[in-house]
Parts: sequence; structure tokens; C-alpha cells
Amino acid sequence: MSHKIAKLAFWLIPILCLGLSPIALMAGEKPGHPQTVTGCLQKGEVAGEFSIKGEDGKTWELRSTTVKLDQHLGHKVTVTGSTTHETKAEEKKEGQVQNAGSKTEYADLTVTSLKMVSESCSK
Repeated sequence: MSHKIAKLAFWLIPILCLGLSPIALMAGEKPGHPQTVTGCLQKGEVAGEFSIKGEDGKTWELRSTTVKLDQHLGHKVTVTGSTTHETKAEEKKEGQVQNAGSKTEYADLTVTSLKMVSESCSK
């Protein structure tokens, strides 16, 4: 019994430390590459989502279950997280929303940490 627990801990602890969902891994979702972006945090085009335009001009769609992004709207921040890939259906749905808006999204980022750079975004 203790051998089974040790084996489970051997696999589960690194997964949890990296912030990866064991359920997502079992469902076949692959974690993206770690990414850091600095820019102005803004509301996203969909409720509960946010966006950031990086210093390189790329716009990222952000979401997080661990970081309270809404507390930093309008702040210049540095966010770190994993890139995520959407299904074709999700891309199509978002494409319809983006066609109504003006931003083109570079990629999605699931934020795991946030550092505030400034309380305002200067141009």
C-alpha cells in the first residue's frame, strides 16, 4: 500500500508544483510553454477574460483561476503562465467575437503569477 502511495506522490507532486491540472492531463490536454508578457492589463472581449498587449505589440488573451487579474485592470504588469491551445470550435467562436472587435489575439495565456510594474499604463 505504501509503495502505491509513494508512486502516486512521485507523479502527482511535480504536476501540482507546476500548476498543471491532473484532470487536464488525463483528458489529453497538453500544457503550453511558459511565457512572460509585460504590458497594460485590460478587460477581454468575453466576460471573465482579460487581455494584455505586450511590449512587442502582440495581444494575449488571459485567464486565471489563481491570480486575481481584475484587481490590476489599467495597471502595467508582468504576467507569467502557460500558453494554451483552443479547439477549432473555440477558435471559430472567438473569431466571430474578434471580428466585431478591433483586437487580433496572438495566443491564450493561463496566468500563474503577476507582478505589478506600475499602477498606470504610460504610452
